[in-house]
Amino acid sequence: MLSLIYFFIITFFFSSILMLITSFISKKTISDREKTSPFECGFDPKGTARLPFSLRFFLIALIFLIFDVEITLLLPLPIILSSSNILSWSFTSIIFLFILLLGLFHEWNQGALDWAS
Repeated sequence: MLSLIYFFIITFFFSSILMLITSFISKKTISDREKTSPFECGFDPKGTARLPFSLRFFLIALIFLIFDVEITLLLPLPIILSSSNILSWSFTSIIFLFILLLGLFHEWNQGALDWAS
């Protein structure tokens, strides 16, 4: 038990030292306006260098990602059926599908699935 405590202390000390060293090494001391501004053939930029990001696209991509992960959780359900109790399998599957449908209806009511607007 004592060796485990020593191990945690040494690990904490070593990681703290590494974090301090990397923070000192990575500091940029010279901050120049010209280096941080966008470069357009030597001229000052006419407009902003950042393009506006569509929040609608981000929301649709996030919904796709969430439902994609949920599909990967649904795919092993038929395989699990052979190695588990049918009652517990069906109860778990129904609860999981109910939660998915509840989330889908919530997104639908909030208008997140209205692609035309």
